[in-house]
Amino acid sequence: GSRPGCGRWSRPSTGSGRVTVPSQGEVVLNPGGFCFAAEGTRIRTLLGSCISITLWHPQRRIGGMCHYMNPSRSQPVGPHDLDGRYADEAIQLFGNALDRTGTRPQEYEVKMFGGGTQFSTAGGSALDVCRDNVTAGLHLLDRYGYTLSARHLGGAGFRRVDLDLATGQVGLTYVRNHVDEGAA
Repeated sequence: GSRPGCGRWSRPSTGSGRVTVPSQGEVVLNPGGFCFAAEGTRIRTLLGSCISITLWHPQRRIGGMCHYMNPSRSQPVGPHDLDGRYADEAIQLFGNALDRTGTRPQEYEVKMFGGGTQFSTAGGSALDVCRDNVTAGLHLLDRYGYTLSARHLGGAGFRRVDLDLATGQVGLTYVRNHVDEGAA
């Protein structure tokens, strides 16, 4: 179905990810979601072990947010099949948006959030996913020339992230849970 505030570039990506380019309004990103928009748009998401990266261009007042779930998928895909559920593809979606707007990674304020442990496991696999998501994001941002200005990563709990494209302000609410962090 159609969501209010979504422009002509809105399209579902493969899987559950969504690529959204609204003209203005509020966008809520679900896991795998991606949005790149202009002033007048607020983007928000709720994170656990997933990662959100925000970009904001202070002069143009454009930017976006991704909400990825895993570092990459096992099988490569073509340039038209990018899915925001994967870190490497979410970064490519940002690259495509920057190409469309004639901007460069160095011009953006970049922030990264998430990777929080949600439950303890005997084998530590949940911690591995969190760590792998954080490591992938940091590596990809560096590889493509983005510089982090802020980060809030790891820990045990969930985060709500709100990006206002009019001001570039990112609101963060962090709620710590009582996971046994010594389990891994």
